[in-house]
Amino acid sequence: QQRLTHDELVLIADFGGGTSDFSLVHLQPKRSSRTEPAHRVIGNDGVGIAGDTFDSKLVRNLVAPLLGLGSEYRSQFGKVLPVPNWLYEHLERWHYLSFLKTRKNMELLKQIQYQALEPKKIDALIDLVDHDLGYRLYRAIEAAKCALSQQPRTQFRFEEAAIAIENLVHRNEFEDWIDPEVKQIANCVDRLLATCNVTPSNVDAIFMTGGSSFVPAIRRHFEEKFPN
Repeated sequence: QQRLTHDELVLIADFGGGTSDFSLVHLQPKRSSRTEPAHRVIGNDGVGIAGDTFDSKLVRNLVAPLLGLGSEYRSQFGKVLPVPNWLYEHLERWHYLSFLKTRKNMELLKQIQYQALEPKKIDALIDLVDHDLGYRLYRAIEAAKCALSQQPRTQFRFEEAAIAIENLVHRNEFEDWIDPEVKQIANCVDRLLATCNVTPSNVDAIFMTGGSSFVPAIRRHFEEKFPN
């Protein structure tokens, strides 16, 4: 504001861990004689999608299949069944992983492991839950996500206890996985503009903050939407 020489309409995009929030703010040059506020919020909107959601997409597509997602086990009646998907829904939020560490759930996991067609994958899942490795897994996931903001591909590695996962992941794969969420973010921005009766050409500047503001798919959307 101290460097402004004229009025500006600014879009502030704040990408947090759990939400993405957007505000349109009218800024005016700071003058010592001014008595009214030098800024005025025109409108704001938000969506419950941000960094945590992008992390969960990496876990589901990069890690979960190696821990049994999509695999099968043989029931006590001889019927081949898929390993329950709800187990991996807990995996998609590292702090939810502890909910699997109940006596009932651990007994279920061990029963599935005993009858699994790919028992080593369920072994690795049990190890992850039993050793409370959710936080460390997500640190590795976050490191891979950050690397993909800088380069077109990266090697994801996670080695803890009896778990050894190594996978090459490409940025274009990651962008495919998060495409529905990027579109929801784009729709939220469009809704804010429409509510405030503002066109993209009316916006003078964009201020982006938060880790997900570095994700190329996010930056690309804003560059295309606001070419000026």
